[in-house]
Amino acid sequence: MGKNRTKIKMIGMMIYHALAMIIISYLSLMVRFDFKTINIDIYYLNNIWRYTPINIVLTILIYMALRLYQILWKYAGVKENIRVVWSALAATLVQVVAMYLLDLHMPRSYHIYYFFLLLAMTFLGFYWRRIINAFERRENEGTDIHKAIIVGGGEAAQIILKEIQNSEHVKVEVPCIVDDNPAKKGTFLKNVPIVGGRERLPQLVEQYEVDEIMIAIPSLYGEERKKLIEDCSGLGCKVSIMPGMYQLINREINFSTMREVELEDLLGRNAVETNLDTVMKYVSGKVVLVTGGGGSIGSELCRQIANYLPKQLIVLDNYENNAYELQMELKKTHPYLDLEVVIASVQNEKRIETIFQKYHPNLVYHAAAHKHVPLMEESPCEAIKNNVCGTAIVARQADRAHVERFVMISTDKAVRPTNIMGASKRICEMVVQMYNRHSDTEYVAVRFGNVLGSNGSVVPLFKKQIAQGGPVTVTHPEVTRFFMTIPEAVSLVLQAGAFAHGGEIFILDMGQPVKIVDMAKKLIKLSGFEPGRDIEIKFTGLRPGEKLYEELLMDEEKTQTDNKRIFVGKPIEVDEEKLTDMLNKLKEAAYSESDRIREMVKEIVPEYHKQ
Repeated sequence: MGKNRTKIKMIGMMIYHALAMIIISYLSLMVRFDFKTINIDIYYLNNIWRYTPINIVLTILIYMALRLYQILWKYAGVKENIRVVWSALAATLVQVVAMYLLDLHMPRSYHIYYFFLLLAMTFLGFYWRRIINAFERRENEGTDIHKAIIVGGGEAAQIILKEIQNSEHVKVEVPCIVDDNPAKKGTFLKNVPIVGGRERLPQLVEQYEVDEIMIAIPSLYGEERKKLIEDCSGLGCKVSIMPGMYQLINREINFSTMREVELEDLLGRNAVETNLDTVMKYVSGKVVLVTGGGGSIGSELCRQIANYLPKQLIVLDNYENNAYELQMELKKTHPYLDLEVVIASVQNEKRIETIFQKYHPNLVYHAAAHKHVPLMEESPCEAIKNNVCGTAIVARQADRAHVERFVMISTDKAVRPTNIMGASKRICEMVVQMYNRHSDTEYVAVRFGNVLGSNGSVVPLFKKQIAQGGPVTVTHPEVTRFFMTIPEAVSLVLQAGAFAHGGEIFILDMGQPVKIVDMAKKLIKLSGFEPGRDIEIKFTGLRPGEKLYEELLMDEEKTQTDNKRIFVGKPIEVDEEKLTDMLNKLKEAAYSESDRIREMVKEIVPEYHKQ
């Protein structure tokens, strides 16, 4: 259908050119004689009549040879316009030569007028839609058009400007651009002036009554990006940002790829460095099973694993909607991936055993868990059933199936836990280390803090509250958390798995802890509001099981791996016989909904103290 529409447009444009050439041939002659038809010799009129059919054919052939009909004029720029000029000039010169050879003489000035009229007619034909859009934009000025300043005067900004100026759907006016390169000051980009560096932003925002700042510098990362975003977010404007260099190189950037600034942009860290060869070596050609594969961490694990050419990827999840969405996504992004999606609960040992026997996985990433702290405080037996019993079942079946490596996703809340979720994950760490001592399978755990954008994260909640006009609710003014983006956390999990020899608890460097109230203030500012004035911040008190700060290590020693962002904690010392006995009793208590479940957990994890 798209090809047919393109052909129809091309034929329509050729017909337009044919009709237009008939008109401008006579119009050029009339201009030559000052529109006094009585002075026009019939000889000239006859020559035009005889040459017009030839003129139409030759001109259209020239336009086709110079590929004018293949250009997407919606996105045309200087190069395309120059090509139009050359095409019109070539058509005019061919006309001069052909008419001379055919002995069809015309006044010399006729050809000059013909060239300019042909040029104007050609531009009008190709740009008529943009001309109409410009008039409509002017008529609508002051209604739904908003003003934006672009930060960055490079190729990315040029792409954005081109679409803003050409699209009838983008209602944005850009009065100026700022760029810190002094050589660019006073120059123009797509007819928009570059007026200086970012230090002028406060003045320019007020001068032009701007309501959005667009950051179009894909090469900006880490502290530089954080500093620029913080400077912009204090000006009372919405702040949007362009994706990274990868999208620019692959020509995936346009106006629609501009996105709102996210809190991960403000973490101020450079991109995680992963040894791709190491990860590729132990994932490529392997059958990989990911439990909890539809969740926020599990799904990102599946996305990244799919890039490392596994022999087969098995996504296991108890929630069919998430699993289905991931299945559709991976089928589209990795059409040649051998993908299996199975619906199962990690608490169902017979089902898990059947899955291991059918697929014979080489690697297992165990991400299935209940992670929501307040909800698990209300349902502690469910936390034990799913987290502890589920982990024990998957670990046991991994041993029986002679899996090469078992990687469990743990949490910073397992350190000196004050909630049942954290305590349950601490027990899980003990379970995998116990299995590692007696199995050929290499069992490891990877411990990290909160991930931005995960299910249950505060960020989506804050955004929803801001969109509703507030208040934004924060539990306590001093509460802090470690944060990392989902992709970088998963990248480090894969790297840690590659380093594993069995028995380790890997701890990811999460950077500096962040105050939740500071995150709330930054999100409010990035949305163009002022905290406390436009959007209220309300403190609601710590929820059940929460503490003011989290830790990634207790007092145990740690050693650094080859990746400076990954550490190894000291193994947990446990009495295996006693632990096995207590786990059996804990399982029985959980499935009988015992009121003593917390007391039994504390017997296994003495450092657990319920708040």
